[in-house]
Amino acid sequence: MTTRLDRATTYIVLTAFSALAIYPLLSILFLAFHKKTDNVTGFSLPSTLSLHTFTAAWSEGNFAKGMWGSFLVAATVTLVSAFLSLLTGYALGTMRFRGSGVAFYLLVLGLIFPYEATVIPLYYDFQDLHLTGTYWTLILPQIGQSISLGTFWMRAVFLTTPRSLVEAARIDGAGSVRILRSVLFPQVRPAMLTLCVLVFMYTWNEFLLALVMLQGSNNTTAPLGLSYFAGVTRSGDPTKVAAASVLVALPILVMYLLLQRHFVRGVLAGALKG
Repeated sequence: MTTRLDRATTYIVLTAFSALAIYPLLSILFLAFHKKTDNVTGFSLPSTLSLHTFTAAWSEGNFAKGMWGSFLVAATVTLVSAFLSLLTGYALGTMRFRGSGVAFYLLVLGLIFPYEATVIPLYYDFQDLHLTGTYWTLILPQIGQSISLGTFWMRAVFLTTPRSLVEAARIDGAGSVRILRSVLFPQVRPAMLTLCVLVFMYTWNEFLLALVMLQGSNNTTAPLGLSYFAGVTRSGDPTKVAAASVLVALPILVMYLLLQRHFVRGVLAGALKG
């Protein structure tokens, strides 16, 4: 009786919190299908399912170029930072050498240092290098920042791997690279995928750095396209704002749905030991 009651209570609580999370998302989605002349307040089902608002928002916000720019930056940052984080996490999680503790804390310093304080100095540094207005001004800083999270994440994962596997591989004559590639990487793959999803999401949604570094250039990103609809002159059509918001969030949603099983497994693996 108690078990059945506990299970029912759990389902009720989860359903209530799920409804609270889904309600605003559905409200924005349904608002995007309305017309500008519709008097929409709160949750309202559209009378028709026309994509006219989405096509108009796509064109006005220059999302074709913005989506490509965001994908280029996010994909590059994700791949490079995941690879480097794999190596640093492997070294700090499975090896002991002089200065390893100091190196770890220096690497994760980026987790507590507010990156907003570095945006203006970075702008002048990239200006001296004649890189302002290019995607490199977004890629390089975010790689450095993502390595902090990635090192902390992958070190925790490697600390949970059985030491007997590494020792057995060394007895068989395997070197460090072979151990990582053939023995440990298959076990930490879910955590790697989770890290990639987190870094991709964070990089895709980056706005402040893009706003500062890409000003005055033809390059743009998806969040900058969304910002086009802000302000007094362009905020008179809430349906276009909602459609632009859905367009920016859609790639992240699709990516999460495709990798959700690996995402959950990776989160659990990274939370076992710190």
